[in-house]
Amino acid sequence: MPTDCPQRDERLGWTGDAEVFSRTASFLRGVNSFFDKWMRDVAADQLPSGSVPHVVPNVLGDGASGSAGWADVATIVPWNMYLAYGDKKILDVQYPSMKAWVDYISSVSQDHLWNTGNHFGDWLFYHPDDDNDGSAAVTDKYLIAQCFYAHSTQLLIKAARVLGKTNDEKTYTELLQKIKKAFQREYLTASGRLVSGTQTAYVLALNFDMLPENLRAQAAKRLVDNIHRYGDHITTGFLGTPFISHVLTRFGYSDVAYQLLLQKTYPSWLYPVKMGATTIWERWDGIKPDGSFENPGMNSFNHYAYGAIGDWMYRKMVGLDTYEDGVGYKHSKIQPYIGGGFSAADASLDTYFGRLSNSWKLSADQLTMEVEIPVNTTATVYVPTTDPSSVKLGGQILENINGQAPQILDAPGTGGKFVKLNLGSGHYSFTSTFAVPTKKTAAK
Repeated sequence: MPTDCPQRDERLGWTGDAEVFSRTASFLRGVNSFFDKWMRDVAADQLPSGSVPHVVPNVLGDGASGSAGWADVATIVPWNMYLAYGDKKILDVQYPSMKAWVDYISSVSQDHLWNTGNHFGDWLFYHPDDDNDGSAAVTDKYLIAQCFYAHSTQLLIKAARVLGKTNDEKTYTELLQKIKKAFQREYLTASGRLVSGTQTAYVLALNFDMLPENLRAQAAKRLVDNIHRYGDHITTGFLGTPFISHVLTRFGYSDVAYQLLLQKTYPSWLYPVKMGATTIWERWDGIKPDGSFENPGMNSFNHYAYGAIGDWMYRKMVGLDTYEDGVGYKHSKIQPYIGGGFSAADASLDTYFGRLSNSWKLSADQLTMEVEIPVNTTATVYVPTTDPSSVKLGGQILENINGQAPQILDAPGTGGKFVKLNLGSGHYSFTSTFAVPTKKTAAK
């Protein structure tokens, strides 16, 4: 079972902690068998109503269940394992549990609005001790719940599609549209402002596509403005943190994602490091800037939830990802977003097909990118460049490859473009012209 922390009287299988870290975990270890076992435990402890306990094994009792972002482990983890390892058996085994959870939410919702029950919300969000100016990043718990209602429904739709359950796919697709309309009626103004103006509110609304397309760009700008208003600091808790950097990159603000990654003062990922941390903390300020400690009753210095930033570093900074049409890295996506003053980054992943890897290095105005694609797989590769005509493969200018001319795409927020190529297995060495950032740091 996953444990939230090893050192205090809890040591419980908290569902929320495991859910937010599950995708990152899939890069670090072969966790498919582990989660296959534990998700069966989740289904076994699921209440007859379909509600999912806060912890599994459920030692807290039937009353401790149904919190948004925690109970959604029933849908999120099976889908993450399917993406990472390509085995649809976990979807097949867990599908009744996934469906029961979504049906439970529907049963306690009113007009497709999940505004009932007790929720942890954006657990351990930024909250200064003396909040006279209202700077605490409090996000409406029911707004969060509605976002996860939509997300779990979307994942159920995807699972139904994979498993060939066409009637369920149709039924829950119609439900999803109603869920999103209910969200927009309740939490969105006509101009695109959310009733909670926090980073987490905008991150979840954007990540789960809760907003009409014509209002998404302005919402992303509101998110960035909020980040700048807090002095380029993150204020999200357990539920907003895993997605914030992905949302920033998706909407063309990779530079802001790098600002958050490299921020060294509280609250930030590097603040604990500057304070001597060697593991991820439960709280952004387990040790406060004045050297005092948070309440020892709940102050873990070994807690993996905020380590979910690793997922963005692997999938966006270095660029190793899998497409849904070829899960388990049968069809990989290799698309690094360069920024933050980094001069180099590399990562590798041992897939079932062999090693998938990418490394990039900047020197003067030249980018070198080394790609390894496993046997019996394909990859779509995006080479960053500020001059598409300069991109070379094995020292040769790209004119066509596999009978097709490379595509040139914009790369918002990076200062450059991408040259897109579809490749089979093998080792590939690319070079291109790319503007060298001022600050140089290596990451591995």
